[in-house]
Amino acid sequence: MLYKRNPQLNKNGELVHLLTLEGLPRDILTHILDTAANFTSVNDREVKKVPLLRGKSVFNLFFENSTRTRTTFDIAAKRLSADVFTLDIARSSTAKGETLLDTIDNLTAMAADIFVVRHSESGAPYLIAQHVGPHVHVVNAGDGRHAHPTQGLLDMYTIRHYKQDFSNLTVAIVGDVLHSRVARSDIHALTTLGAAEVRVVGPRTLVPSDMSQMGVRVFHNLEEGIKDCDVVIMLRLQNERMSGALLPSSQEYFKSFGLTPEKLQLAKPDAIVMHPGPINRGVEIASAVVDGPQAVILSQVTFGIAVRMAVMSIVAGNEA
Repeated sequence: MLYKRNPQLNKNGELVHLLTLEGLPRDILTHILDTAANFTSVNDREVKKVPLLRGKSVFNLFFENSTRTRTTFDIAAKRLSADVFTLDIARSSTAKGETLLDTIDNLTAMAADIFVVRHSESGAPYLIAQHVGPHVHVVNAGDGRHAHPTQGLLDMYTIRHYKQDFSNLTVAIVGDVLHSRVARSDIHALTTLGAAEVRVVGPRTLVPSDMSQMGVRVFHNLEEGIKDCDVVIMLRLQNERMSGALLPSSQEYFKSFGLTPEKLQLAKPDAIVMHPGPINRGVEIASAVVDGPQAVILSQVTFGIAVRMAVMSIVAGNEA
């Protein structure tokens, strides 16, 4: 019944779109991570290409600014030998008032096979997925506050790479959880993959009220929240999504919730520190931590290429 209800899966339970990690079964998440593991070696080759998407057209539609996600999707598609087209949104017909679905129809008429979509409105990738034909696939590169599934997957890949088994892990997600689509994707993935304990840590104004319903423990004190953790995932303060005075100042925020080497000592000695980027040094995390031995932030970026290769290769091989 789950497969029939989930718009990301076809009648055979195969992934045809990646819109959210919520509701995806563990075997699909594991299949993506295992496939990504096979692609990591491509980085080490002299010729960094495989022919899996040769002849396919991937259209990157980024209605929000992005560096890591947009670039790694571009690299991932090219390493799969796809033809890649990145729409300049500011200079496209959407700036003249063309609707999102009219833009999609026109690009589909240009033989698009995969749309990679980042949009400020939650649900935009769903709308596109419902609209396109059975041979076209949609990958959500972040929609509003809702979801960022490939970031969630690359975070899981990073954790699995360094910690192997999720079942004994305590993971803390720290910061602006309220506005973070990454936090929601990470929580869904961690609970599905069987993490022992998932915590969210942040000021009361930046932690949503539904967190306990998602099976996580809520802390409003950083020291208590990261104590004895195996993984600490720091989040950026998303000032562009805030309305009203949710925080006194960035300096006060850093004093209470900024991760410093001293505070990190409360986590386990072999704890890893992660961050989806972009990093605000001295706001949510100290430079000494970012550049320190426990940070695996640049590994996340590297693994993101393999994970996005895995996602695109898997969805392209299935039909709705």
